Amino acid sequence: MGNLKRGNASEVTEFILVGFSRQPQIQAAFFLGLLLLYLITMFGNSLIVVVVRWDSQLHVPMYFFLSNLSFLDICYSTSWEPYVLAQCFRDFPTISYTSCYAQMTTCLFLGITECLLLAVMAYDRFVAISNPLRYTIIMNNKVCIHLALGTWTSAFLVALIPIIAIPAHYCGHNVINHFICEVQALLKLICSDTPVSLLLGLVISVFTLPLPFTFILISYVRIAVAVLRIHSLEARFKAFSTCGSHLTVVTIFYGTAIYMYLKPHSKKSQEEDKVFSIFYGAITPMLNPLIYTLRNKDVKSALRRLVKGNERF
Repeated sequence: MGNLKRGNASEVTEFILVGFSRQPQIQAAFFLGLLLLYLITMFGNSLIVVVVRWDSQLHVPMYFFLSNLSFLDICYSTSWEPYVLAQCFRDFPTISYTSCYAQMTTCLFLGITECLLLAVMAYDRFVAISNPLRYTIIMNNKVCIHLALGTWTSAFLVALIPIIAIPAHYCGHNVINHFICEVQALLKLICSDTPVSLLLGLVISVFTLPLPFTFILISYVRIAVAVLRIHSLEARFKAFSTCGSHLTVVTIFYGTAIYMYLKPHSKKSQEEDKVFSIFYGAITPMLNPLIYTLRNKDVKSALRRLVKGNERF
């Protein structure tokens, strides 16, 4: 970050966040809606973390990764929503150069982690269905911990690329048409169209979307092949049902992310991008615990035992 700061200190020392400052009539509704989404997200995901930790029947790889996802959603929502809520009623709030890059790196790190974690969860479902007798041996505690640590570490290293690699020059352009310092919004301000910045965008895009998404698709193709080899219709349905929640989360998460980051960008699309960023960044983390609790009998049973105060099994 030192190179960036030295190269830009004389040009840009702070950024102006537009948000909905040009539309003050919707700021109150936006504040209340985002606050409600944040509270539901925190409560739902915290409940998942607690119940998985509390109930020994959920001490299996599938729920280990689910609790990681819930913890990640808590971190991701907290990395930007409280800040936006605090700045919501200010007209064109400012953020320092250093704070802006810290916010961008944190959000990017947690977003990439979720992409990779969903890919790891797809692999877990593939092993569970294709090798049920050897599942606990293949996905033992050590393997699960290494996969989780590898996911977080890989995402962190990729998220550092903007700080290390970009010789960014903003040339006085410091107005970000967004609520936060989002990476795509910052890249639009760079006036030095260097190969390094183009390479940066390519690396982040590949690691964030196509690479893990392709791995998920391959995993589900292999899952489908494994399920079709099962002769019992009831066993087929049970096998597919274990993937239903994860597949729903993947569809919502990647559907909105692909639309946001891989579609052609223009000035006309910036207002639309801000609306979709709310769905991607606030609604998706809120939906994850609802999807897993409503579609998962084990989690619902564990929640009932937790509420009733029953002994752990």
